[in-house]
Amino acid sequence: MKKNKPAYLTLYESLREEIVSGVRPFGSRLPSRRVLARDRGVSAVTAEHSIELLCEEGYAEPRPRSGYYVVYRESDGFIQPAVRPEHRFPPASPTPGRNAFPFPTLAKIMRRVLSEYGEEILVRPPHQGCKELREALSSYLARNRGIRATPDQIVIGAGAEYLYGLVTELLGGSRIYGIEAPSYQKIEQVYHSRGVQVDYCPLGKDGILSEALRNTSASVLHITPFRSFPSGVTATASKRREYLHWADSPDRYIVEDDYESEFSLLRKPEETLFAGAARGNVIYLNTFSRTVSPSFRVGYMVLSPALLPVFESRVGFYSCTVPAFEQYVLAELISGGEFERHINRIRRNERKGAEV
Repeated sequence: MKKNKPAYLTLYESLREEIVSGVRPFGSRLPSRRVLARDRGVSAVTAEHSIELLCEEGYAEPRPRSGYYVVYRESDGFIQPAVRPEHRFPPASPTPGRNAFPFPTLAKIMRRVLSEYGEEILVRPPHQGCKELREALSSYLARNRGIRATPDQIVIGAGAEYLYGLVTELLGGSRIYGIEAPSYQKIEQVYHSRGVQVDYCPLGKDGILSEALRNTSASVLHITPFRSFPSGVTATASKRREYLHWADSPDRYIVEDDYESEFSLLRKPEETLFAGAARGNVIYLNTFSRTVSPSFRVGYMVLSPALLPVFESRVGFYSCTVPAFEQYVLAELISGGEFERHINRIRRNERKGAEV
């Protein structure tokens, strides 16, 4: 697998590790692309792409006539906010619009599912969802989000709101749930409807303010690190590390709501907290409402192996809330490559628009 990894990604990961580990401390100057290319045995273009990725993800920043400097820092719970590049994502839209999944392709897949699956679409899915969709998602997440999860770790549900409620039953309604302020209204509404106490954590320009994170009484933190709605705030790499440090304390959990992250304009999607969590206490959530259609009320959450027994004992009795037909259609879209081609086409178009 590693043999096929692009050279710029390999160099980027090496530099990122040097920054995070402190080999290249906060404020230090990165080598120029020519020096980096010479020392690492790569082309100048490869070196430039790697440095650009570091800047896009908030590990470094360019300074006029001076070069590139490390802006990642972690000390005593305070994280230095990094400068974020503009035009990181396309504007949100309440309707499918020009980013809608091509209807002819979707219709073709639906006909294929009806023809090939036949009466199987009438069979009630397993409680975690159809195996075909969970297997397709497992491969997709490994390729695109750096999440290594077996199909058994994935739970399919009827949209994000349903999964929010499932989280409260999984982790317990007696906890205090910290949410971003401001945040997507449905998050607050679902938690209140479940009788859950909510703590509002004010947002800064790079994520939840460090002071608010230190002072919150919550034991569950519900965050939207890619882009918080309606503020549009994207958490920097430093802030993501700060979230994980917060979750290092016993009996704390993070709900990582990754809505719309597929439309990131970065050449490499930002790292997920789920992939970086050592303790297995992050729950990853996403849906298909923006990537396929709002009418597809299909979401999924990824649990760590440590949470699977808890899930089975507390909410494993629930039946899957998504019809088998829709799950088979999504499985075919993902496994056949149409889903990723659609995402990549939108990202290319949006990059061109951002450059104009």
